[in-house]
Amino acid sequence: MSVVPAEVLPGGSRAVPETASGPAELGPRARLWPSLAAVYRAQLSRARVARIPLLFVATFQSIGIAVMMRGVVEGGDEAQSVVAGSSVLVVAYVALNLLSQYFGQLRASGGLDHYATLPVPPAAVVLGAAAAYASFTVPGTLVTAVFGCVLFGLPLTNLWVLLAVVPLAGAALAGLGAACGLLAPRPELATLLGQLGMSAALLLGVLPAGRMPEVIRLARDLLPSTYGVEAYARTFGPHPDWALVLADLGVCAGVGVVSLAVATRAYRRAAVR
Repeated sequence: MSVVPAEVLPGGSRAVPETASGPAELGPRARLWPSLAAVYRAQLSRARVARIPLLFVATFQSIGIAVMMRGVVEGGDEAQSVVAGSSVLVVAYVALNLLSQYFGQLRASGGLDHYATLPVPPAAVVLGAAAAYASFTVPGTLVTAVFGCVLFGLPLTNLWVLLAVVPLAGAALAGLGAACGLLAPRPELATLLGQLGMSAALLLGVLPAGRMPEVIRLARDLLPSTYGVEAYARTFGPHPDWALVLADLGVCAGVGVVSLAVATRAYRRAAVR
């Protein structure tokens, strides 16, 4: 006959191990950056098959707009605006339009309940999805920029600036897209908001600002992608004003922080309903 030690019994004095500060925790809390990396990899793998055809559509659309504007604009500052605007339009199509649709459908289908059961912070879900969608815009943006520069005879020297424009403008637009999808009461409205946002990026970003009425110019200043367009357009000259380029990129970064914070708050509200 064996005797079971009292400390391993349910009512024993050592049934639940304790530390000096109290009972032991069940497990470590999920940290933001590891959770963000996990969500990013999952979203990137999921979106690779479904979104690559749409990326081609976004790229061909932007190239087509540049070709169309070639018949209206010959060169100079207007050509620089067209090329920069067409390049950033790829970012707007994916980060704003598609992300708005994604979160709108996720909310309508109950997919947020799945994320709510995972031990990841809400910010990791929003940032991971936004980063995954924005990653798909890099190839299309570079292809559009190279094609536009060749089409209008602009230099390719400072093409590397897009490596800063894409993530910063993408963060600002992705935050807006996620917020639209999470705040819209129906997925159809989320799709509409995404389409309207992309149309605004097209009209206010690609068309030269000098030909716009003053009221439209004020509306243009409210669109965060405009500052990404301006940052890239300023680099075509022989002596770019890098201080203004950094200022435009700083505006994109600031709007990105605010819009992603709003999207995270919207995600928390939508996940608990």
